[in-house]
Amino acid sequence: MHCKRPVLLVSLAVLLTSLTACANSPAAKNIEQSLAADPRLKDNPLTIGAQEVRNSQQPQTPQPTVQLPSDFPKDIPLYPSATLQEVTPSSNENSNVSTRWLSSDPSNLIANYYLQQFQANNWQIVKSPTDEPGSSFEARRNDMQLKVSIQPKTVTNPAPNQPQTSTEIQISYSPNSTQTAQANPTPSPQTSNTQTTEANPTPSPQINNDAAVAQRSDRSFVGPVQSQTATQPSDTSDNKNATAATPTSQEFSDLNKVPQGFRQYIQDLAALGVLTVESNVAKSNGGSTTNQFDPGKVVTRRQFARWLVAANNAMHANDAAKQIRVASESSQPTFRDVLKTDPDFPAIQGLAEAGLIPSSLSGDSTAVLFQPDAPLLREQLILWKVPLDTRQALPSANLEAVKQTWGFQDVGKIDPKALRAVLADFQNGEKSNIRRVFGYTTLFQPKKPLTRAEAAAALWYFGTQGEGISAREALKLARP
Repeated sequence: MHCKRPVLLVSLAVLLTSLTACANSPAAKNIEQSLAADPRLKDNPLTIGAQEVRNSQQPQTPQPTVQLPSDFPKDIPLYPSATLQEVTPSSNENSNVSTRWLSSDPSNLIANYYLQQFQANNWQIVKSPTDEPGSSFEARRNDMQLKVSIQPKTVTNPAPNQPQTSTEIQISYSPNSTQTAQANPTPSPQTSNTQTTEANPTPSPQINNDAAVAQRSDRSFVGPVQSQTATQPSDTSDNKNATAATPTSQEFSDLNKVPQGFRQYIQDLAALGVLTVESNVAKSNGGSTTNQFDPGKVVTRRQFARWLVAANNAMHANDAAKQIRVASESSQPTFRDVLKTDPDFPAIQGLAEAGLIPSSLSGDSTAVLFQPDAPLLREQLILWKVPLDTRQALPSANLEAVKQTWGFQDVGKIDPKALRAVLADFQNGEKSNIRRVFGYTTLFQPKKPLTRAEAAAALWYFGTQGEGISAREALKLARP
């Protein structure tokens, strides 16, 4: 051990001498630089990883969020639990402003919210959603047209704790403009349907109930009118007088579009003068007037109320005890959107006073609006019509009873108010409205709008299997 120590000392001395001799050589300088400390540590003496911590703590630039337009109408209801995703402004090709929202709530909950908001804030519902996916509300108020589409969506790659489904809400509206006011400076009645169509290519918004009443083109009196010579309505400020010239017996020029099974229903009811519709001017026929029934067109609640009263009273023309009394001018309006000046007020008010439609008079405190221009739904048809067939109290009913009788797969979607009428209609056997109108079906689709042809099929017969009358039989009794 002692002999090795001198050797090591000699070697170390030789090495130090070599390094000292080469201190100024390029190789030595390279070695010195590679072993030197990072000069950046002099100005920022942080430990390893501290810079990453600092960067993570630096405030991030906020991501841009979608904002509503500054002129977005405040009276458009917005679903509270929805997040704005996109705004599409109006353009030369499309005057509507569109907004897209996303919510984790189910679509039926969102649809109920909008229905309540529209009803509570005096929106006129032009179209209600159906059971079909992607259906929508169409409503109008003051000088605005509004469309709300509610579409269920499936989340493809949900984040942790995120629901598997979501609902997309599309809100499209027409900005406020003066086009309607220019087209209709005063709420005076139009002289013909041609003028109304040219001045208003789309349904004109309601300014108020009186103006909406004055602008309607399908005015008519309730019930059959005495036979008179058909005349084209003249230029007059009173459309009611012009409409009074409508004859009892009617003929429609588009019955070839009616399915064969419904054609007889429409012909018989037209002969009774029940199916009053607006006249259409055929330009290709020298401007002559032609009546078109438009069998596939959706029937409105006001139109069906008018037809229901007229059909019932025509069927029971010789039985005053079974007729519906229309409201008099002294009656106080039950619905806030059907005033005395409305041409269909006598029929609608008469149905309410007879307890045949839900209203505050029948104990339904929520039925303050009639929504006369909204589509009539299938379940509403049964609710209004069946009491005039049975002429007695409706039976008690529940979901299970209706499901066992009719076997509908969608029985849970039927409004509880209509369940009793649906069950009573089943008890009417082959004379039931559902069988006559919809045929054999395992889906009732209660929220689906009714067409004019389907409405005619329902109104063709009043009564039960053992006792009733059809439009064909009523025609025979009316002829001398």
